[in-house]
Amino acid sequence: VQVVESGGGSVQPGGSLRLSCEASGFSISTFRMSWYRQPPGKGRELVANIFSSGDTSNYADSVKGRFTISRDNSKNTVYLQMNSLNPEDTAVYFCHAYYKGWGPATEYWGQGTQVTVSS
Repeated sequence: VQVVESGGGSVQPGGSLRLSCEASGFSISTFRMSWYRQPPGKGRELVANIFSSGDTSNYADSVKGRFTISRDNSKNTVYLQMNSLNPEDTAVYFCHAYYKGWGPATEYWGQGTQVTVSS
């Protein structure tokens, strides 16, 4: 069971990147999927999440209008389209899967992918 992020890299300010998070060993269809990030020397923060239905998503104020989270349950994958990137977006980006039914919550974290925005 794992989630694996990809798509990170280095980009100039104003550029775009698309992150992917592919899950294996379980189906994301019932999971709330989220992207978090951890800037250098700072704590981890929520960037965006999307509920299992796919029709409800939330964004941090700092990324609203620039980032878009989406999911393709048939591919067991979640995406984060990042546009108009600025140096403050530099961070390690983590994928998080969360499910809470009647019993204890189930959650998985990826290892993270580095995004660096610099001229």
